[in-house]
Amino acid sequence: MLVHAIYIVIAYLIDRIIGDPRSLPHPVVIIGKSISLLEKAIRSIIVKERYLKLAGLLFPLLIAGGSYLIVALLLYGLNQLNHVLAVIAEIWLISTTIATKGLADAGLEVFRHLKNQDVRAARKSLGMIVGRDTENLEESEISRGAVETVAENIVDAIISPLCFALIGGAPLAMLYRAVNTLDSMVGYKNEKYQNLGWASARLDDLLNYLPARLTVGMMLLASWMKRLDIAGAWKMMKRDARLHPSPNSGYPEATIAGALQIQLGGTNYYFGVPSERAKMGEPLRYIEANDIFRTVTIMKTTSTICVILFIVISIVVEMVLK
Repeated sequence: MLVHAIYIVIAYLIDRIIGDPRSLPHPVVIIGKSISLLEKAIRSIIVKERYLKLAGLLFPLLIAGGSYLIVALLLYGLNQLNHVLAVIAEIWLISTTIATKGLADAGLEVFRHLKNQDVRAARKSLGMIVGRDTENLEESEISRGAVETVAENIVDAIISPLCFALIGGAPLAMLYRAVNTLDSMVGYKNEKYQNLGWASARLDDLLNYLPARLTVGMMLLASWMKRLDIAGAWKMMKRDARLHPSPNSGYPEATIAGALQIQLGGTNYYFGVPSERAKMGEPLRYIEANDIFRTVTIMKTTSTICVILFIVISIVVEMVLK
């Protein structure tokens, strides 16, 4: 476990400094293309809708299981050739499963456009990271969308992959990333994917269950360090987290809403159709662009706390086992 923790620290620093260079092949892109190919193959073979639910099991079995197996075999093969090369590969692969820099950059891009009073550019940047319609959003709604996205992805893009990397190194972290990618591509509860994507969505909920709740504790500590409303964060998390349609996403969102003394949720539009989301937090003040910056700061602090905590836990476990 201590070895994995050391790998995590280095991988985290690589992600914070470099992120995901476009010049390098990214495993998630390969996973995404594999998902699309598998979906086409399934739909070309299975015509009747009632059989798609059973076929939905193929996604986590082939995509997630395949991701784990490929990475494990790759590292095993590299280790036979050169141990140092295998270590470098594992650290790099772990870094590709987390997205601290990418998430921060995406949120801060929206923030900068709003600070420059370029609402049109802010709408466009937000549209790159959310599924809702952004063409007609005003500044407060743009800020809400960015805050919600950054807060929600503290779990999906950072804490969860780090948790699985600590337990099982790059292979398990990549399995998680594959499941999360599956959920984002086929895990919708609509007519097209309600049968084909159910297994992927359920597995994603299961894998994020404990990390989402661990994230709350780290976010509370981060809120205290940044002198935000830690009591409000705890209160809103307990009261509103379960109102979110996702069993996990509501925890970081309700926590950040309480910490910033704002209200998240409300009406979103998807392809012109309104969708009501449960409101989390109290509207003690209007949401503003600076809340995006504050949320990114909490995200960075939370991720740093996570890495430090994992190192401490690993050292303690190592000492106990000795």
